[in-house]
Amino acid sequence: MAQEDVFKKIVSHCKEYGFVFPSSDIYDGLAAVYDYGQNGVELKNNIKQYWWQSMVLLHNNIVGIDSAIFMHPTTWKASGHVDAFNDPLIDNRDSKKRYRADVLIEDQLAKYEEKMDKEVAKAAKKFGDSFDEAKFRETNPRVLENQRKHDELHARFAEAMESNNLEELKQIIIDEGIVCPISGSKNWTDVRQFNLMFSTEIGASADSASKIYLRPETAQGIFVNFLNVQKTGRMKLPFGIAQIGKAFRNEIVARQFVFRMREFEQMEMQFFCQPGTEMEWFNYWKQYRLAWHQALGMGNDNYRYHDHEKLAHYANAATDIEFRMPFGFKEVEGIHSRTDFDLSQHEKYSGRQIKYFDPERNENYTPYVVETSIGVDRMFLTVMCHSYTEEQLENGSTRVVLRLPEPLAPVKCAVLPLVNKDGLPEKAQEIVNDLKFHFNTTIEAKDTIGKRYRRQDAIGTPFCVTVDGDTLNDNCVTLRHRDTMEQERVPIAKLREIIEDRVSITSVLKKLDVK
Repeated sequence: MAQEDVFKKIVSHCKEYGFVFPSSDIYDGLAAVYDYGQNGVELKNNIKQYWWQSMVLLHNNIVGIDSAIFMHPTTWKASGHVDAFNDPLIDNRDSKKRYRADVLIEDQLAKYEEKMDKEVAKAAKKFGDSFDEAKFRETNPRVLENQRKHDELHARFAEAMESNNLEELKQIIIDEGIVCPISGSKNWTDVRQFNLMFSTEIGASADSASKIYLRPETAQGIFVNFLNVQKTGRMKLPFGIAQIGKAFRNEIVARQFVFRMREFEQMEMQFFCQPGTEMEWFNYWKQYRLAWHQALGMGNDNYRYHDHEKLAHYANAATDIEFRMPFGFKEVEGIHSRTDFDLSQHEKYSGRQIKYFDPERNENYTPYVVETSIGVDRMFLTVMCHSYTEEQLENGSTRVVLRLPEPLAPVKCAVLPLVNKDGLPEKAQEIVNDLKFHFNTTIEAKDTIGKRYRRQDAIGTPFCVTVDGDTLNDNCVTLRHRDTMEQERVPIAKLREIIEDRVSITSVLKKLDVK
């Protein structure tokens, strides 16, 4: 099945099983805005809990805050967002559709990668176990030609983006023969800049209202609170400040479901350190954040680093952690060494001294910052894309199962009375009442046991507990495992012990090594 078709099925599955709904669905929705349903919000909360505890619980030098969405407008002048937070846009004159020029070029790069991957896949099928992918990529003429085109385009694109050369971006689109996805036309306008920030007004009346912005990122709320946290928490360098919160960007080309939205959620940590030590910490966080992803067991080969060749003017190192989505490797998290740019800018614009007094060196200085920034929604999509499976069973039927990492699953255990009578529902409820204090447990009594198993498979529930007639006599139940469908008879008294260790956030946190 084509990856595009798989992705469409995932999007449909999300709506059908209460994970994600189009926002304002009864009014035909609002483009690039989504609501999380009853299962989606649980999965999302589990992702946030895993991130928060991995930062604040496991590191005694990281604390959390929750800053406001509205901030003084000078904040965004200091950060550079007012003057430079722009996307390069281009219109197709025939279709009247607007696109991001950089996204069109990124799609072209992805096409070269897809061509190479297809050649590799064909060869792998042909040669079987004896296939040497690395050697094939180094010697196959078609792969080498596409790699050359990819590398040349990538270098040209990176240089144009770094220098903000809009004319060159248009020329790349022309030279590559990129067409409008709607009309197939190459009739493009010039590329121009468009600021992504949403603006609104604050004040009691129109005359006294002031223009402010919905924050386009959560990091600035951390920077402006650096001194508040450092002094009240008596924090000593190095230390970090973590935050989870909403951000807003007026994306013109919002696409690929919740991958790129206008309202989204970020998990960011700014790590403040002594100048000269930032690269040591950059490398630490680069490795630690990849380990955080890999601890979920979604396949180490599905992740890769993408080190930035061209850096923002304030950065001295940057890398992305990318995950293999159905539409190619895409950024899920960024790790950046931001030097002292942010604190220095806010010191300049606010007129306040924002420095750290180092008692060991007996001097004041501006700390350097290493940032880790991950999108909650992108992480959600990563988990869903990896977990969605259509499985052929021995009896010829097909089951759809979400093989979610067990600690992230919305429902950890479903208790199913075999029949809805003879005291079985009451016994099932007793079990739920005991387990619900330890992990998310539900009861379901409607339909045949087979249909109920399938529903729980579809929402990713790791364990199902079946209460039958024998349960009332021997206090044992049938425990079914989602991934293998294996069943075992276990005492009710053992259920918590068996399930809890597998589904707790603690079980995955223990895999992380903290410096």
